[in-house]
Amino acid sequence: MTIDSLPVEPASATVEVTDARPHLDYYLVGGRVPGTTVEGIVVEEFTRDRDFTTTGLDSAGWTPQAGWWSSASLSRDMRTDPEVLARVVPTTRQEAEDVYRALGGGQLPDETLLRTHFLNHQPIASAPPLRLGPAQPPAGFHERRVYRVLFAKDLRAEQVAALRTAWRTPEAGTSAAGAGASAASGRLDEHGDQFTWDLRRVGHTLAWGLDVTALLATDATVSLGSTVSELTNVLRQHGLIPVTTERFS
Repeated sequence: MTIDSLPVEPASATVEVTDARPHLDYYLVGGRVPGTTVEGIVVEEFTRDRDFTTTGLDSAGWTPQAGWWSSASLSRDMRTDPEVLARVVPTTRQEAEDVYRALGGGQLPDETLLRTHFLNHQPIASAPPLRLGPAQPPAGFHERRVYRVLFAKDLRAEQVAALRTAWRTPEAGTSAAGAGASAASGRLDEHGDQFTWDLRRVGHTLAWGLDVTALLATDATVSLGSTVSELTNVLRQHGLIPVTTERFS
């Protein structure tokens, strides 16, 4: 199995809200030569504040030669170093299990045990929410929140098209061209709460950002966290690597 042959497309890009503890994120790491076989696995989990903004990142890597080890620098390089970015592919736990077994690791430990390998926590600085948009929510809602999830790596045109189709993005007024333009967007109504989101290039087109606006009519903030998490996972399964989640209001 080579890193270039690994699937990074989900079966669908729908949003399914759940209340369970988020699963860990899995990545496969290839060799330094393009097309070489997978050499290891990285497992990660973000730590978050009560309002779901990112406060830190825990990670552990595994290779057949070294076993499990923890390194905050590897997680940073996965998001900032072009050479490392090219070698890392987001994957599912099932795929990670198959690779772990194929590389001689046996059965991949469950997630409770995997978390015991998180020994080198990487803090991520956060700041009070910036006000973006009107201070008061529309009639019928008691709170308005805006989040931005930043991602490293890039999306191919066909991946953006697949997201637009799955999220039922309106054709009019949405284009991937131009700085800050929305490439794909969607909407979800959940028990009176309303969630809308836009995916766009940010940072002078060097990264991708997912902007999520939540209009809350209920006290079910768990749904908010689950929605942001599920949207993040959809884009991770399309090949992007999440960097941080910020709150703007």
